[in-house]
Amino acid sequence: MKSISQMTLKEKIGQLVIVGFDGYEVNDELRDLVKTYKAGNIVLFTRNIKSIEQLYKLNKDLHELVLQETGVMPLISIDQEGGMVTRITNGATFCPGNMTLATAKPEDAYTDGVIMGEELRALGINMNLAPSLDVNNNPNNPVIGVRSYSDDPNKVGEYGLNYIRGLQSTGVIATSKHFPGHGDTNSDSHKALPIIPHDKERLHSVELVPFKKVLNETMAIMSAHIFFEAYEKEQIPGTLSKNVITGLLREELGYNGLIITDGMEMDAISSAVIGGTLLTGGVGNVIGTFF
Repeated sequence: MKSISQMTLKEKIGQLVIVGFDGYEVNDELRDLVKTYKAGNIVLFTRNIKSIEQLYKLNKDLHELVLQETGVMPLISIDQEGGMVTRITNGATFCPGNMTLATAKPEDAYTDGVIMGEELRALGINMNLAPSLDVNNNPNNPVIGVRSYSDDPNKVGEYGLNYIRGLQSTGVIATSKHFPGHGDTNSDSHKALPIIPHDKERLHSVELVPFKKVLNETMAIMSAHIFFEAYEKEQIPGTLSKNVITGLLREELGYNGLIITDGMEMDAISSAVIGGTLLTGGVGNVIGTFF
């Protein structure tokens, strides 16, 4: 395994990227990204999954390719939240979504995490882009809804923490999302830049409650492509905001784990007009996810 001190600049940059690709097997485009640009991490979608057997072989090939070309084991990630966001739909346990799970006991969220983690690990996936710790406090939200455990921030944190503990007990990284919170929006960051106008006091008493509860245990946190008026004057997505990522998450809350972005090709990012200085300042602590 290669250490950071042994890496070239290109190799270091490659470790800060998660890439997606089309197809059920390693293709020339992906092979070139890894060999030429040293892309070190992969995200899988439904478009990459035909069967359990095919997925297992794909992940085996991905591990071998990335390890051979970079000297570092890749993060192979997937959005296997359960319920409506389930990428592996056949041949594996179809777990309930968060809101359904929250009708059971909090300990059942731990069991859910264990089941999901054991199956993902067996397939060669070592990072799950879950759980959603968004608070379901806006009935007009088009993208969160039942992906949230509850409209109660403390309940979201309790169930989320149990799930994280279960998932990570299997050796799979949990990714708490979408920081600082995607619940109270009426638009989808895949299609536009949502705006949350609340002040810092409100954010700390509602949206940030679940994240603060899991900070010491979740191995990764995913940023939201949302404009938070309490932290920026210009309409800058939280992902690109130094005030949100570094100021709030790193410095104020003291989070020392891995920070990754939501998909960098989502419209909230791709349609934003952002200066180079702001872009550099905002993403200096994160791994970017490109698909």
